[in-house]
Amino acid sequence: MSGPRLKEDEHGTVRCWWSGGAQDYVAYHDDEWAVPMADDVRLFEKICLEGFQAGLSWITILRKRENFRRAFAGFDIEKVARFNTRSVDRLLGDAGIVRHRGKIESTINNARRALELTEEYGSLAAFFWEYEPPRKFAGVPAITDESRALSKELKRRGWSFVGPTTAYAFMQAMGLVNDHLPGCFARDRIESARKRFKPPLPKKRG
Repeated sequence: MSGPRLKEDEHGTVRCWWSGGAQDYVAYHDDEWAVPMADDVRLFEKICLEGFQAGLSWITILRKRENFRRAFAGFDIEKVARFNTRSVDRLLGDAGIVRHRGKIESTINNARRALELTEEYGSLAAFFWEYEPPRKFAGVPAITDESRALSKELKRRGWSFVGPTTAYAFMQAMGLVNDHLPGCFARDRIESARKRFKPPLPKKRG
């Protein structure tokens, strides 16, 4: 039985309300959102796309994701870090993505900062998983103490378009938190995946 923040489809499957009825959005909710991950390329993609999403709907970004992947070399961090002013001009002419100069330049800058983090921690995943909060569901906030801390640290390291709201949306997307609502069919499955998942450790220093 669905509640005010849940939605039941014609087959009786109960999902978080935001999954809507569009098949691509339902698939994203069912198969990807909140699944814990440690793949640096996909993590970089997710945080960049969350930055592009600022001020827009996520479905807009989701439906342009393959275009973003083509435009940004599959979000290969080393390749994006080598983009230059000609790359920016090319991307500004690409109607398949969000043509926002600040966000495009931010993605290139963040790739360079990501390489620095990788050098220090061994992987982006090792850095991001240090911000995993206690596993206790207490609603679905827009900002948390952990997202504020992650945003602050990324900004200190020179990242941009990573405010605390964007940081929390990224944490939700990459599985640092499981914000599938109680009653959503995916919640227990994600919890099981989280129990099996072993967060990567940062490389030893010194």
